Amino acid sequence: MQLITAVFRKAAVYLFLGFLLTSCSPVVQQAGPSTMKAELTDHYLQTPDGEKLPVKIWAAEEPVAVIIAVHGFNDYSNTYAYPGSWWIGEGLTTVAYDQRGFGLAPNFGIWPGQELMIQDLATMVTEVRAKYPGKPIYLLGESMGGAVLITAVTSEGFPKVDGVILSAPAVWGWQALNPFYQAVLWTAAHTFPDVKMTGQGMGIQASDNISMLRNLSADPLFIKEIRIDSVYGLVGIMDAAYDDAKNIKLPTLLLYGENDQLIPKEPIEKIAAELPPESDIVLYEEGWHMLMRDLQGPVVWRDIADWIKKREIPSGKKIASLPLFKDE
Repeated sequence: MQLITAVFRKAAVYLFLGFLLTSCSPVVQQAGPSTMKAELTDHYLQTPDGEKLPVKIWAAEEPVAVIIAVHGFNDYSNTYAYPGSWWIGEGLTTVAYDQRGFGLAPNFGIWPGQELMIQDLATMVTEVRAKYPGKPIYLLGESMGGAVLITAVTSEGFPKVDGVILSAPAVWGWQALNPFYQAVLWTAAHTFPDVKMTGQGMGIQASDNISMLRNLSADPLFIKEIRIDSVYGLVGIMDAAYDDAKNIKLPTLLLYGENDQLIPKEPIEKIAAELPPESDIVLYEEGWHMLMRDLQGPVVWRDIADWIKKREIPSGKKIASLPLFKDE
């Protein structure tokens, strides 16, 4: 929440300049014509419109299930390097990919749009199903990746999967913004969409794993300067996820850290109450936003693995009943 708010404040400074410019529209990637057969290799996902999305696979020899892992905003598939390699020993194969506009995927920094993100995920599910016939398939999404998952599995015609894992899902959007901030973001995205901003100096901490955060700050594939129209697109898909969560019909594991400074508690509480009865909710008192990369990350990895295989939460952090957060 603080990140988006800070972007709005900075964007407001540019508005007077923006009125002097020719009106623009947010830049959103568009899919090309479907002229190719989709294909999943060990290194990329070939999409029907001819793009190659980089893929990383951490393959168990005889997998009991396959995890398709979707990264968050500004991030890329490397998010899942450590849990993915650890899950091999649990008999789980992890398939992660760079979404368009992120990592080594095409059009670095350009927002791909909700429809295209869902379309690529559907292609991945279909190709993973073909590559691992008969194996259960679970979707795992962190932050924005969680929003992609929610909007995907509740969309018409999305391929069948066996469950959904939402790690600190980004599930707040326009409904969380006051009218002033709504106006600022809309005007900024339609006036100077390519202006870039950073989150430096805002005092937001995403994890207690400081060495990991330093590595991210030096990683050229981790986006540090954010286009305003990408923020506009992000708020849109978060808003859609907030509304669509009530339509999830699959077994769901919801993970959240009490120290999360990016995703507010209120929308998490709301979607927790809407999940199917067979779902599980886990609250980590020592957890931050990047739960799988926090210092207690291995605890989260174990919970995910055992939930997939046995519907168990060995950390003991499962919430027995709602409300998720007690009165403070």
